Amino acid sequence: MVIRSFKLMDETQLLLVYLDGMTRLQSIEDNILKPLIFSGLPQGIDRIQSLAEMFRREWLPLTDIKTDKSLADLVNHILHGCLAILVDGEASALIAQVQGYETRGIQEPMKEATLRGSKEGFVEHIRTNTTLIRRRIIHPLLKMESFTIGKYTQTDVILAYMKGLADEKVLSEVREKLGKIEMDGIIDSAYIEEWLENSSFSIFSQIQNTERPDIVAASLIEGKVALITNGTPFVLILPVTLWSGLQSADDYFERFIFVIIIRMIRYIMTFISFALPAIYVALSTFHPEMVPSYLMIGIATARENTPFPTVIELFLMMFVFDGLQEAGVHLPNQLGPVVSIIGALVIGQAAVEAGIISTPIIIVISLTGVAAYTIPRYSATLPFRLIRYLMLFISGFLGFVGFAFGIIFLLIHLVSLESFGTPYLSPVAPFDGKRIRDLLIRYPFWVKNGRNKKGRST
Repeated sequence: MVIRSFKLMDETQLLLVYLDGMTRLQSIEDNILKPLIFSGLPQGIDRIQSLAEMFRREWLPLTDIKTDKSLADLVNHILHGCLAILVDGEASALIAQVQGYETRGIQEPMKEATLRGSKEGFVEHIRTNTTLIRRRIIHPLLKMESFTIGKYTQTDVILAYMKGLADEKVLSEVREKLGKIEMDGIIDSAYIEEWLENSSFSIFSQIQNTERPDIVAASLIEGKVALITNGTPFVLILPVTLWSGLQSADDYFERFIFVIIIRMIRYIMTFISFALPAIYVALSTFHPEMVPSYLMIGIATARENTPFPTVIELFLMMFVFDGLQEAGVHLPNQLGPVVSIIGALVIGQAAVEAGIISTPIIIVISLTGVAAYTIPRYSATLPFRLIRYLMLFISGFLGFVGFAFGIIFLLIHLVSLESFGTPYLSPVAPFDGKRIRDLLIRYPFWVKNGRNKKGRST
């Protein structure tokens, strides 16, 4: 903290208080220090009667200046990067908005990169993020409400929504939950996410996070709500459904004909990502009669010298694959893909040659991993990675009967799950014919907006 004392020509004592590194020093020198040192008091004022009167006489050329009589509020403003001006004999202090600190420039989001579309991503500065949204939604119905959360961090959180489009019940629930958050510090939006979720112990997230301003803008227009947290580039969107995590921004930037095919492939691959190991162990161990005889003979021949049961082989390779994936995520960008690819090839080949793992297991695990990578959002892959293990073990004990029970329990959980009053499987369950048009296939925009190609109402 920097404290600078000055004495004016009429012997009035002034004290400037600010945090070094949080303010624009050039603005303080040009707009405050130089006028104080070289200009003196304005003409026609014999003595300083009040700070408000002094600044109304245009002593200091700053536009965003206000007075404050509370010591707690004064300290809070200083900690946020403001400049406090205290005058001897005055009961109030002046607060000047001169915040200025280094921020990261706008870049393309690494985890949500698209082939076509905007290359702008959110940054850690909350005002930059709100500006990126307002540049896309230029309408007075866009509302933003401010909250301060965290005992020590005093983190700024902004609730953004479109008035008249967003559900008032959702807004009331979000405001209520934000007001009940009691934590020493909010470092990331993930801290808030866990407070807002209705089913905290569910493996499926009821709140979506994104670094893309275009996704937030589109969600707001759809009537959803966004939470922008200072200090993190991840903005929260709610309510969401299961299908939100399976949709990519590229789905709305490419021609709808190709998107229909891509979505079908993505949904099938999502099922394969958690079901293929369980189906393989059920077929090869419990129901070999369902496999063509020549194929079953090849699988049995490949497994002839392996010492472990099929379910143990799959578990070991899944565990190694997930370990390599985590290593690739946390290593530097140049080393991550190299370690993942080379590690998988070397370990897999060595395991097969040593007779520890059979060749079909490597094929199953490789296809499972590739299928998981088709899910566009990393956070959406995490539940399916856990389900993959659960389905494997229950199928390893009961075969297809266990697989069927696992699917039933999964559907029961998804049907009972809600995100701020929105069923997690909607618009499939409950069925909504209008909204389901954008689920399995993407209709052209002129159909979604209720107009035909010639512009006539449909």
